[in-house]
Amino acid sequence: MLHALSLAFVDSVNVLLIGVLVTLAMMLAPGSYRRIVPLLLIGDWLGVFVLSVLVMLVFDGLKPLVDAVLNSPTFGILLILTGVLTAYLTWRGGDSSGLMEKILTPLRSPSPLTLVVGFVLGVVQSATSAPFYAGLAVLSAADFPTGERYIGVFLYATVALSLPFLTGLALVTVRARPHWWIGRVFAYGRRNQESVARAAGWFVTVLLIVIGIAQIVQQA
Repeated sequence: MLHALSLAFVDSVNVLLIGVLVTLAMMLAPGSYRRIVPLLLIGDWLGVFVLSVLVMLVFDGLKPLVDAVLNSPTFGILLILTGVLTAYLTWRGGDSSGLMEKILTPLRSPSPLTLVVGFVLGVVQSATSAPFYAGLAVLSAADFPTGERYIGVFLYATVALSLPFLTGLALVTVRARPHWWIGRVFAYGRRNQESVARAAGWFVTVLLIVIGIAQIVQQA
């Protein structure tokens, strides 16, 4: 279970959602921020959770194959290759301002659409994240009763949203006390958004490679 949740933590380094939260904190009035962000995060969690359940059902149906991959060095090699790919994408960089603007447009006031945007963000971010599938594969192969494994899916989705959730809480504090140390940290992040995004990419790279190496050593 802890192995699966460690991969969920890697998945929680969601630069796009965290960037959306920071931008909303900058552009919205305090009252609007407190109404919009919870809806966005709830929608995102629902997106991650629903996709997690669907993927678990698929992995449970392919259990012999999943077990074979996890009980060989292949799983560790795949994690390392994913880390290498993440390193390449981090090094190459890219401009996400256009995508950010499209996401922010329907988030200027709280509405059911806020939940929908969060849900779509959760599904898309998870569906394009290798750690998401890796963690659920580990959870599917775990030697627990079916009910406990699906409780694990609930925990998995929660951990996968932990960093954005903590960011949202921290931003409430920043808005209330902008001169506090945490406010200075976010101010630095706003001034150096590209550097922060790259640092997050390198952080994920290191975690994936370390977990991959540990997996290979464990199977050796």
